[in-house]
Amino acid sequence: QVQLVESGGGLVQPGGSLRLSCAASGNIFRINDMGWYRQAPGKQRELVAAITSGGSTNYADSVKGRFTISRDNAKNTVYLQMNSLKPEDTAVYYCNANIAPYGDRSHDYWGQGTQVTVSS
Repeated sequence: QVQLVESGGGLVQPGGSLRLSCAASGNIFRINDMGWYRQAPGKQRELVAAITSGGSTNYADSVKGRFTISRDNAKNTVYLQMNSLKPEDTAVYYCNANIAPYGDRSHDYWGQGTQVTVSS
């Protein structure tokens, strides 16, 4: 059994910052790519940022220069530092990880989601 547990969401004023964390636990042999997605009301879920096991990163154009994704492989954790937040960043943010459990092929796993609201 593999679990992803997110934390760090909340309410912040425009221009503010938040840091999201997502920790993977359970029967883990290897973690491949990790990433953050978001879904705003009435919209499709979209990729925000992703990071490979080697540390290569990829960002949506809308967050480049404002968000930074990082990971701590020793802690099986991925982070999303969000700066200069805008109202349009308001969404539920989901952690995603491609994980190979012991004795099985890799699968995509999702966190439960954490709400980020940017409002004055």
